[in-house]
Amino acid sequence: MTSYKSYSTVSDRRPRLYDLTMKELLYIFVGGGIGSTLRYIASLLWQHLRLHPAYSDIIFPWPTLIVNIVGCLLIGLFYTHSASWHLKPETTIMLTTGLCGGLTTFSTFSYESITLLRTGHTTLFIIYISISIILGLAAVLAPILLTSIR
Repeated sequence: MTSYKSYSTVSDRRPRLYDLTMKELLYIFVGGGIGSTLRYIASLLWQHLRLHPAYSDIIFPWPTLIVNIVGCLLIGLFYTHSASWHLKPETTIMLTTGLCGGLTTFSTFSYESITLLRTGHTTLFIIYISISIILGLAAVLAPILLTSIR
């Protein structure tokens, strides 16, 4: 078990590297695998439903935008409610660093943004980046604000 206690503030959520145990790394590994798999399934589902062309014909990267916004909402929920849901620190790490880290993807977001720009879709490039940042921040902030209203 680690030496750090339940998280109470953002600064408390950063365990030192030497505090991590193999058990926590396994939690992160499992959460990351689940998140990455969910991201891939979301992309396949989008294509299967014919909502999105094949990646070589990409026009607007909806699947990445959606999983990034959902991931932002989830990480906001998990950090905001981890104490009230009585989550163990290892579970919180699995859900935030693991699941949300695997689900969301800055590398794909960056690649798809550059692809939009390189293929002459400058307006979509600007819209995609703007929507991703604004909705991502709003999704993280929403659970925090909703909790403070109570």
